[in-house]
Amino acid sequence: MTSRAPRLLLLAGGVLAAALSAPSPAFAAASGHVDGAGLSLVWTLPLVGMLLSIAILPLAAPHLWHHHYGKIAAGWALALLAPFALVEGPGPVGTELVHAAVGEYVPFVILLFSLFTISGGILVAGNLHGTPALNTTLLAIGTLLASVIGTTGASMVLIRPLLRANDHRQRNAHVVIFFIFLVSNIGGSLTPLGDPPLFLGFLQGVDFFWTTTHMAKETAVLVAILLPGFYLLDRWFFSREPAVPKPDPTPDSRLALKGLQNLPLLAGVVAAILMSGLWDSGVVFDVFGTKVTLQALARDVILVGLALVSLKITPAELRERNGFDWEPIREVAKLFLAIFTTLIPALLILKAGTEGAAAPLIALVSRPDGAPSDATYFWLTGLLSSVLDNAPTYLVFFNIAGGDAQELMGPLASTLVAISGGAVFMGALTYVGNAPNFMVLAIAKSRGVAMPSFFGYMLWSWGILGPCFVLLTLLFFDW
Repeated sequence: MTSRAPRLLLLAGGVLAAALSAPSPAFAAASGHVDGAGLSLVWTLPLVGMLLSIAILPLAAPHLWHHHYGKIAAGWALALLAPFALVEGPGPVGTELVHAAVGEYVPFVILLFSLFTISGGILVAGNLHGTPALNTTLLAIGTLLASVIGTTGASMVLIRPLLRANDHRQRNAHVVIFFIFLVSNIGGSLTPLGDPPLFLGFLQGVDFFWTTTHMAKETAVLVAILLPGFYLLDRWFFSREPAVPKPDPTPDSRLALKGLQNLPLLAGVVAAILMSGLWDSGVVFDVFGTKVTLQALARDVILVGLALVSLKITPAELRERNGFDWEPIREVAKLFLAIFTTLIPALLILKAGTEGAAAPLIALVSRPDGAPSDATYFWLTGLLSSVLDNAPTYLVFFNIAGGDAQELMGPLASTLVAISGGAVFMGALTYVGNAPNFMVLAIAKSRGVAMPSFFGYMLWSWGILGPCFVLLTLLFFDW
């Protein structure tokens, strides 16, 4: 294990230890909570600053960002927490911070860490020639895998073989762009393992296989459009490659799957997630006002344990051949910690409903008769997911829609589909819309792919995905 891994484990382990220590309910009661109804939208400015930093600094000041993104993220978090605690009180703000960390951020990062570590020990050795047919096949396989081993797992397993297959081509950025569309986002729409927002929904009480049965049609429509569309586009680019191609740095060779000892560990991840949803232990720890169940704690410990086992049983040489390093997950962990922190006031304001500063937004998602507007939920969840990260945005609209999983899976099922579809599908609109997007971008750039800038990528995503989302609205979501 490299020196980077313990830092990630300390982050998760520290909060898990806090959960085990179970602070007294009296302290949580004394601390109270921040009243979102009294908050101004000014408190969301650190979140805006954080997101603008992610969008602009990698392009405007790449050296500064690469070496100091963690400090920049911490700066925005402190820019919120210091005045927020001064105005609202350290007790209530501490309670909200612990809730964001223990209830949402840590399970989110532990799942990503586990999938990233285990999938990084699976090597698709050898190389194939990156033809349009092969590329389309790899994208199809990745799309199917994404709901089984997660968008993070599928992205990490397949992005390197895909890059090797196309490293002889001069024009290959579009291959990575469609990979982000399909494998890193849309393919993960069918289970809580697939995409972080659905995992957070699972933590809120949504059944494990609910999205499998309720989002299959929407997912199938997108895949049926994007895969053939990619094949035609790739054929067009392929036909315009130079008559004398550049030398292939990774010549074609026989494929082989190595690191098979990690496959049972991936199955263990699935089993741990299912266990936490099916087992009700009745044991609840109180962590500064945040309820942590024994089954959730057991799930997270198991996930960390499976990742450690993977590190132990996978030869270091295999990970080196896979180009595995900790930078992508470390970057995601740091940036998303700041995002989850600076998102606290926005979530509180939204949870206040019509009593809060976001009352006009709440009004938008309701029809005159008070019924939810599914199309509005789809677009607002999706648009905000593309810039706020789709996991916390899902939680926002889940709560706006009532926050009752049983009601949302029953009478309001179409609304939950709209929220889930917006969060998962439109996470593909920007590099920050979903955690694997960032990881794939970092790996592709490190392999010399001339990826578009933040806004250049948005031209691609809106030009291709925008019309697809309009079609989904017309087919499935009522205004």
